[in-house]
Amino acid sequence: MDHNYQNLKTAIDTAWILIMGLLVFFMNSGFAMLETGFCRTKNAVSMLSKNLIVFFISTFAFWFLGFTLMFSGDCIIPDLKNLFLSGVKSAYFPLGNFGIPLQAIFFFQIVFAGTTATIVSGAVAERIKFTSFLIFTFFFSCFIYPVVGHWVIGKGFLYQMGVRDFAGSLMVHTVGGMAALAGVIILGPRVGKYNKDFSPNAILGHSIPMITLGGFILWLGWFGFNLGCTFGFSSELNSHIALCTNASAIMGGLGALFLSYVFLKKPDLSMVINGLLGGLVASTASCAYVSLVSANIIGFIAGCLVVISILIMDSVFHIDDPVGAISVHGIGGIWGAIALGLFSAPVQFNYPNISYPKPGLFFSGSTDQLVLQLIGVGCVISWTLIISAVVWLILKYTIGIRVSHKAEVDGLDIAEHGMEAYPGFSGGGEGVI
Repeated sequence: MDHNYQNLKTAIDTAWILIMGLLVFFMNSGFAMLETGFCRTKNAVSMLSKNLIVFFISTFAFWFLGFTLMFSGDCIIPDLKNLFLSGVKSAYFPLGNFGIPLQAIFFFQIVFAGTTATIVSGAVAERIKFTSFLIFTFFFSCFIYPVVGHWVIGKGFLYQMGVRDFAGSLMVHTVGGMAALAGVIILGPRVGKYNKDFSPNAILGHSIPMITLGGFILWLGWFGFNLGCTFGFSSELNSHIALCTNASAIMGGLGALFLSYVFLKKPDLSMVINGLLGGLVASTASCAYVSLVSANIIGFIAGCLVVISILIMDSVFHIDDPVGAISVHGIGGIWGAIALGLFSAPVQFNYPNISYPKPGLFFSGSTDQLVLQLIGVGCVISWTLIISAVVWLILKYTIGIRVSHKAEVDGLDIAEHGMEAYPGFSGGGEGVI
């Protein structure tokens, strides 16, 4: 009876993580729609190509090196003894022996790696060389992201200290956002984005419907993101995570809606969608550790921070991020990691697959977990910015990272891909050339 029960549980848990992984995989289509909609028609093929092929590159890179770096045991420096998954057993997975086949765990981690790499593509849109972006993606997926993953969930030094990140505010979104920030700073703004006095010009995306569809798809995929990180099915815990994820999402959208009225005097739909995504980003660190009330607060603050960040980066720091990826993922991820140190509650669901943090400041009066989270944020930001900048600079001074002025003005679709997304049509939200 016990043997049959264990077999059934393993089958259910394996099916659960594979289905959640497929939801995360589907997020690639959401990113493709969202990022393409935020860009002009002349760059639509370029954005769609990047969002498709980035998953090819990240999957290969993560199999080639990334997985073994990320899950090489409780050491400070990852080792390479299991390169190409050689000799790896399911019990090798350092977070615990869940009884799930290694192949299922590997698939779930692949889609996470692909999602992280996709964050960068939107921020550097409309002026980056296609080949340079793919080379950066390879290095990012096989080294930059896996090292942080090792530190945070692979029983590396941050994990050993007590830093916690349930589903990736820190190791996915902060890493993606900071890699994007390094790239945008080195790449520079798009032609026509800023005047001589550095005042910004609005460069309008070509399709609000695509942006909205992308937002809905990402919202759906996020449930796979957060629910899959239980690495098994628990009816009570998974239900709680789903509610907290959704709460952070809707409150992120409402927070952005509120500040859109305050700063822009209009309910800016693109800001609302980015606020929604910012709430989802912030939820990923703590959705299994916080109450539903706390999830609402975390999401609302995240949505407000996204709007403030987008406006400040555009008008004060002159950072040209066409889709708001740095604000959504970078700032939202940092806030999510810190929020865990503030809002994590005493253990509600004692689920064996989860390593719980200490109660947060607002529930214990102690700053212990908050300090740990701040240390984690500092380490991840420093590593990602420095190593990403080195890679971007190497590419810049070897093969180059930016297309020619003519190619940028004409559009990357014709210049790099030799095709148009909408042949026979012209105009339509082209904004500034």
